[in-house]
Amino acid sequence: MSTLTIRAITAADHAAWLPLWQGYQRFYKTVISDETSDVTWQRFLDGAEPMNAALAWQDGKAIGLVHFIYHRSTWTVGNYCYLQDLYVEDGIRGGGVGRQLIEHVYVAAKAAGASRVHWLTHETNTDAMHLYDKIADRSGFVQYRKLFT
Repeated sequence: MSTLTIRAITAADHAAWLPLWQGYQRFYKTVISDETSDVTWQRFLDGAEPMNAALAWQDGKAIGLVHFIYHRSTWTVGNYCYLQDLYVEDGIRGGGVGRQLIEHVYVAAKAAGASRVHWLTHETNTDAMHLYDKIADRSGFVQYRKLFT
């Protein structure tokens, strides 16, 4: 059985990260511009930015990603940690990689003094919700948004 490792991205990981990022976009049937993806990548590498990324590696191949962002809250002294993106390659899902990526964020957020980790998922993502219901509490809040283009 091969070992799964999860680690923060480095500048050398772009070629491994990009196909996963594109797969994530296909999964959610969206297209994020190359410009935005390039800026996002640079933000991950900038220690002054609150944005973070990690990859799950198995047998020398990146098979999953997680992106998370620290932000202030009016409800606590400690920052919150928003788990923005989570993706595991098709065909590997259901094997525990997603759980380990989330647990990686839990450890990082706790070490950073965050008060909570939170995330959203689409209501149709029922497979993922089975996992989420086991490892987190559903808040009951509904998201509203106004997009500016």
